[in-house]
Amino acid sequence: MHRTRIIGTGSSTPQKVLSNSDLAAIVDTSDDWIVTRSGIKERRIASNGEASSTFAYRAALNALEMAEVAPQELDMIVVATITPDMPTPSVACLLQNKLKTRSIPAFDISAGCTGFIYALAVADNCIKSGANNKVLVVGVETLSKITDYQDRSTCVLFGDGSGAVVLTGETGDRGILSTHLYSDGSCGKLLYQPGGGSQCPASHESVDNREHYLKMDGNKVFKIAVKSLEDAALTALQYNDVDGDALDLLISHQANSRIIQAIAKRLGLPQEKVFMNIQKYGNTSSASVPIAMDEANRQKRIKKNDLVLLDAFGAGFTWGSALVRW
Repeated sequence: MHRTRIIGTGSSTPQKVLSNSDLAAIVDTSDDWIVTRSGIKERRIASNGEASSTFAYRAALNALEMAEVAPQELDMIVVATITPDMPTPSVACLLQNKLKTRSIPAFDISAGCTGFIYALAVADNCIKSGANNKVLVVGVETLSKITDYQDRSTCVLFGDGSGAVVLTGETGDRGILSTHLYSDGSCGKLLYQPGGGSQCPASHESVDNREHYLKMDGNKVFKIAVKSLEDAALTALQYNDVDGDALDLLISHQANSRIIQAIAKRLGLPQEKVFMNIQKYGNTSSASVPIAMDEANRQKRIKKNDLVLLDAFGAGFTWGSALVRW
């Protein structure tokens, strides 16, 4: 069969570290409170002058180097993000310019924390259609730019970074076996950024009302996320007639350690088959799955022919999964 293979992974995170004790100095929280509820110990925060395209470029270079693919060989760039450098041009176009590729298609996808899986699905379908052969897919966020550091319920969760993969079409059994995407816009206001768009453009009033920061009803999001992630994971397994015990690794969106553990339990996976790095990076939205994938790959946690399940849930609401034969 003609499949889409991941032939290179890369990631990039800021050097600046914001620990739980650092946050405890500015809001009413503690290391124990944060770790108990989320599993997060620290997160990476962009410095002044660093934007989403900064980390997208670095992650892309790392992925291209592993894949042994030159930027000029790329046929398309797809970037998943909710924190672009600016409304327009897209991060993908900025990245295309930084990489000095040919005049290939380059565009952004906004699907919250599920963005990378959405972008992966788009790229997979483009490759399988024969329209493209080598595609760069990037998930990148600088959530610190839209995080309210006066709101202890949200500011403890988010971090910055980018992950990237290089895809190519090949004949064989290895590659992306299937992708599964979902959404429910009726839940949009449980996790959203009200200011900055056409409904609430920037003004003195919108800034004074802190409308340009993420707002979240954490308890409701948690409950829906667990069920949605479980359903997406089981759908991928059932679609491919695979049992949970056949999986070699679960790479889930790194939003909350309790959510990841709940999914692993539902699938019957032991801890050694679950990859987690949320303790280091926090929730990096669309960047979390590709960052985790790159770390797992470079740590030799993924081997040839391994069966890897990707799973994510995010604002929108959106959720989705992908099953990959490495």
